[in-house]
Amino acid sequence: MSVWSGVGAAYEVSYAGLCAGTTDAILAALGPAESRSLLDVGSGTGALGGALAVAGWNVTGCEPEPTMRAISRAQRPSVNVVDGALPSLPFADASFDAVTANFVLNHVSDPRAAAAEMARVAEPAAVLIATIWTVSPSWFWAEVCDRAGVALAARESLPADKDFDRTASGVGRMLSEGGWTAVEVTESTWTWRAPREALWASAAGGVASAGAFYLSLDDADRSRFRRAFDDLSDEKADSGAIALEHTAALAVGRPIEPAAHA
Repeated sequence: MSVWSGVGAAYEVSYAGLCAGTTDAILAALGPAESRSLLDVGSGTGALGGALAVAGWNVTGCEPEPTMRAISRAQRPSVNVVDGALPSLPFADASFDAVTANFVLNHVSDPRAAAAEMARVAEPAAVLIATIWTVSPSWFWAEVCDRAGVALAARESLPADKDFDRTASGVGRMLSEGGWTAVEVTESTWTWRAPREALWASAAGGVASAGAFYLSLDDADRSRFRRAFDDLSDEKADSGAIALEHTAALAVGRPIEPAAHA
């Protein structure tokens, strides 16, 4: 079972807000919408797709998790969301004028194959955009686990031939190896003031690695985890929110060399 199974509601009230932090940068990198077609892969609950639709894009979302698709359809009806996932998308070659993947390629089993599939479904002159975390505040959940006396499982790494450096240069190199051309990568850092209720909803709802770990615990360890979370939140929260600094790489590329379709 995927660690994302059944987590749509918990994700929507927690990390969806964090991941939306790249929306303005993505809009700027895309350029004018002019009712052109855009595919957002791994579209989740549709927050990015909905914003892109408001900006004038004709947005299709592709998301494999049913609970995510249900929320997207209910809350962002302007996004035509369908079932599908990288690295095998249910679309013909050269179907879209732009393709985005917001914090998706850091979760797939073969990032280069996923990048190549994004390029396959894009028009030759399309813009390709991917964002990937390069720094996340894993210290918060590590400290919760330490106080609770439970060992947080280490992130499962990809095989050496599939993995890539989680740096701006590493992201750019991986995408180039996946067939993107004219790749440019920038990094941005921002502080997510996470409401403590949202952070707890992510854990209790099984979102991401910390949530999946919490759900794997027995009742006694879950109680210790919750007490440790409350204690740490009491120490770190300011007006009910915890400041967590994140850094993301935003990569922009093309399916083929720009000169080839000039």
